[in-house]
Amino acid sequence: MSAGLRLGPMLRHVTDSTAVIWVETDTPCRVTVTAGDHTAQARTFTVHGHHYALCELSGLSPGAMLPYEVHLDGTPVWPEPDSGHPPSLVRTIDPSAPARVLFGSCHTPTDHSSASVLRYGVDMLRARSLSLAEDRRRGDDAAEPSLLLLIGDQVYADELQPQMKRFLNERREQAREEGGAASHPPDDEVVFFDEYAELYRQAWSDPDLRWLLSTVPTLMLFDDHDIRDDWNTSGAWRRDIAQNPWWRPRITSGLGAYWIYQHVGNLSPEERAADPVYGVVTAEQNDAAEVIDAFAWQVHEKPVSYRWSYRYDIGGARVLMVDTRCGRIVEDDARRTMLGPDDSAWLDAQLTGDVDHLIVASTLPFLLPKGVHHLEAWNEAVCAGAWGSALRGFGEKLRQEIDLEHWAAFQHSFHAVSAAVLEVAAGQRGAAPSSVLFLGGDVHFSYLARARPSAGAAQRPKTVIAQLVCSPTCNWMPPLLRRLTWLAARGIAGAVGTVMSRAAGVRQGPLDWKLDDGPWYDNTLATLTLDGRTAEVSWTHSPVGRQTVQRLGSGTAPLQPAVKELTRYRLSD
Repeated sequence: MSAGLRLGPMLRHVTDSTAVIWVETDTPCRVTVTAGDHTAQARTFTVHGHHYALCELSGLSPGAMLPYEVHLDGTPVWPEPDSGHPPSLVRTIDPSAPARVLFGSCHTPTDHSSASVLRYGVDMLRARSLSLAEDRRRGDDAAEPSLLLLIGDQVYADELQPQMKRFLNERREQAREEGGAASHPPDDEVVFFDEYAELYRQAWSDPDLRWLLSTVPTLMLFDDHDIRDDWNTSGAWRRDIAQNPWWRPRITSGLGAYWIYQHVGNLSPEERAADPVYGVVTAEQNDAAEVIDAFAWQVHEKPVSYRWSYRYDIGGARVLMVDTRCGRIVEDDARRTMLGPDDSAWLDAQLTGDVDHLIVASTLPFLLPKGVHHLEAWNEAVCAGAWGSALRGFGEKLRQEIDLEHWAAFQHSFHAVSAAVLEVAAGQRGAAPSSVLFLGGDVHFSYLARARPSAGAAQRPKTVIAQLVCSPTCNWMPPLLRRLTWLAARGIAGAVGTVMSRAAGVRQGPLDWKLDDGPWYDNTLATLTLDGRTAEVSWTHSPVGRQTVQRLGSGTAPLQPAVKELTRYRLSD
């Protein structure tokens, strides 16, 4: 029986001369990728009975757009013969051309039927795939994306779709019959590696999404739902979750799967060669499950043992993809940091000038609406005992109930990064960039906020400092939460929050900011266009009205959405 593709191909890290293709196959095999005159080969490696390979094409030309094929043991498997999509392309970076960076977060896989659209909204990744395919058919590459950043909640391990629930029920029933369910895992959450592998397969097997990921260079970063809601919110959360007998297999499976399905493709060939895990796994002649499990447990227990954050340069811009989940230090409420000491030092060293644009992408928005920001800062202080020990338990309960765990709830880290950014903008860390842009997701609404030094600052830098949030790509927020977040974005909420946080001893931060536009609650996908020193951002959506969807009935035929521009802003000239 010949080998087949289980998932992929996915175009991952690219430079002006290299490109990495990731695949999962259904049996061990040799994978060959051919793009024009360029060929790359790799043997699969095996983890928990699943087989993976990364093929590294090199010697490519800047700005190349080459159709490629994938062969397994010499048999062609991609493109699929009956595919209606244009050929998948390897597209390298052209440093002299404008860069178009798509970004967004929070994607729930659906069947795109009217019932799914009524619940989750239009899937903007699929909508963008359909529009890109149409552009390719017309030969129109004017809006061809250079890069796609998926910044959090690529999968939902604790909020399962019906198909995944059926898989889980069947697997758990089989395990019970075989006497293998000693850890008593929850019935509605993935726990084991096989389940994570199926979760990723279902999330990325939609034909349109699969084609998009095969032809647009993609970088990724995890957030809580890739592992579990509120992951690493606090020391109390970590202690409570560790009491569950299923937690160890859950965290090792989740982090191991993340390393394989998302992280390893983020790395350049040089970074991958230096990675302490990759070489061991690919050299293993047998199943490398023990290697991956041991690694995953170690980075959970000792976050400083591995850095998930990474840097990506595109033209004159530097993109910093910052881990705000696994590397947190949360055991002591009085010494909480969003980043561990090594990660903090790494980020500080990357926050320099001498670039046109400095982009800091973290799954969690750095600058929240003022009311939410001050509420989270106040809560952190209360949990640390600012209003007495009697209220610490109440503060922790509130923190976990309403997700008070963004940068604002880590004031030490927030102040440190804010101060460094202002030094960059003032030209104290090299020539000042045209813009410093924070990209974020997670919150299930989108907005633009602009920042400046707080009142009393000696100078006002010319560098634009802004927060760009795009969330979700497919996961509508319930109406009640929409109303609450709308209220939190009002000026009165910010004023009340300021009084509360100051009363708890929270000091004023180096930055001041306000929402320029938003919040928007539709599913969106944003595009950041960088052309020399100019930066422009736009948000697109697919405005399909509820009444329109209902008129289409409850059939399962996928809707064919159109992509419309929601808004556009020139950030810097």
